Amino acid sequence: MAKRPAEDLAGEQDSLKAGERPVATEKSTDADGFEDEFEDEFESEDEIFEAGVDGRPDEEREAEEKRDAMDVDQKTFIPGRDKLLAGELLSPDVSTYQMLHNLTTTWPCLSFDIVPDQLGNDRKAYPATVYAVAGTQAESKKTSQNELMIMKLSGLSRMDRGKDDEDSDDEEEEDENENADPILETTSIPLPSTTNRIRAHQFPPLNSSKPPTTLTASMMENSDVLIHDVTQQLTSFDTPGTIINPQQSRPVATLKMHSTEGYAVDWSPLVPQGKLLTGDNDGKVFVTTGTEGGRWTPDNRPFTGHQGSIEDIQWSPNERNVFATASSDGTVKVWDVRSKSRKAAVSVKVSETDVNVISWSRQNSHLLASGADDGQWACWDLRQWKPSSDGASVVDPKPVASFDFHKEQITSIEWHPTDDSIMAVAAGDNTLTLWDLSVEFDDEESKDTAGVQDVPPQLLFVHYMEMVKECHWHPQIPGVIMGTGGGGFG
Repeated sequence: MAKRPAEDLAGEQDSLKAGERPVATEKSTDADGFEDEFEDEFESEDEIFEAGVDGRPDEEREAEEKRDAMDVDQKTFIPGRDKLLAGELLSPDVSTYQMLHNLTTTWPCLSFDIVPDQLGNDRKAYPATVYAVAGTQAESKKTSQNELMIMKLSGLSRMDRGKDDEDSDDEEEEDENENADPILETTSIPLPSTTNRIRAHQFPPLNSSKPPTTLTASMMENSDVLIHDVTQQLTSFDTPGTIINPQQSRPVATLKMHSTEGYAVDWSPLVPQGKLLTGDNDGKVFVTTGTEGGRWTPDNRPFTGHQGSIEDIQWSPNERNVFATASSDGTVKVWDVRSKSRKAAVSVKVSETDVNVISWSRQNSHLLASGADDGQWACWDLRQWKPSSDGASVVDPKPVASFDFHKEQITSIEWHPTDDSIMAVAAGDNTLTLWDLSVEFDDEESKDTAGVQDVPPQLLFVHYMEMVKECHWHPQIPGVIMGTGGGGFG
């Protein structure tokens, strides 16, 4: 297009339409040539301050904002303590999580265990991968649908907190990998009954070219104890073309020494070939030992002494002949498998209600934690529990620490695998809490709970989880904890 001469443009500015008044022209100091649409609205700085950002006085605008504002409850909401009102929803503050994922299964799995893997220890990279086993609890009319689930959860990314524009290309590529979609791979083994509790045990193979052997022990509702070898199922996740024949889905042992169902089961961490403890509702504890030939031999002479059901059982982390039991009779007993009398060496009354769970510290073997039906949990120094000749209770035992924060029964408790001061606790008030026992009760700085009443300074974190029943730390991924309940896994 041809340029027009400057005089033509000047002539246009001089010619006016009917009714228009001539306006004196000034040179614009704006480099972009845009006029200020607000130039003539305000005549002084004082007037600008009075009118505010939207042309109205600040007082008028603030009054309207206050009138139209949503009614937000500024009170700290504590799951298990506070109740949601009709129409209210509870959602997690995702900024407090490094990683958060949820998984729902066809039937609830109220017991599970994390399986060690070959991906390395002390892992901090994302996305994370977790292997686990779980037993289902199908409805009574659909018992045939129960199964042992073997799972691989991969692509578990960290929470998306956004990223700066100045991130390098390498960091952006790493973020893309971290934000992978989660993947669930499962295989299952049919079970004849509901699983009350399941625990996994792993030991290295004789041939280094083969994967480690992974066993599971399931306490069933029909009182049987089933031992499965799930090595091939786990291998199938990472080795395409792996064939699982029907024989590999059958239990390697079915133990029938219990006459009633039970919830207590634990593998010895010090016996590679497998040594299993199981306890039932009759208060009886049996020991079953594996041999190199793959045979399982239960000792038919039970340990007895509890006046109620055995709720939980654990081997000592450093003494291969010692174990502890928790019972509905309110006691925790310590036993020696070499005892010919089959009676407890130590018995301590730790609660006036059922003792549901116990956990033996892997870092300090003299520390044992217990959780009871009244919502209280405590930490005990076993060096203060003196053996008695007749198994009588120690008089007036004193816990190292005791907490009554939870208002419903404690359903699971577990020491951190590498930090002897950190504890995870699950309770019937739909909460999974984390605690730091290194915080002193008289530490003035730690007493500041931001105005929230009746919260111990040792409480680190409260996570809402519907009907949570069990929780476990991942032994190879620091800070990662997995839980299960009526609402699924988290």
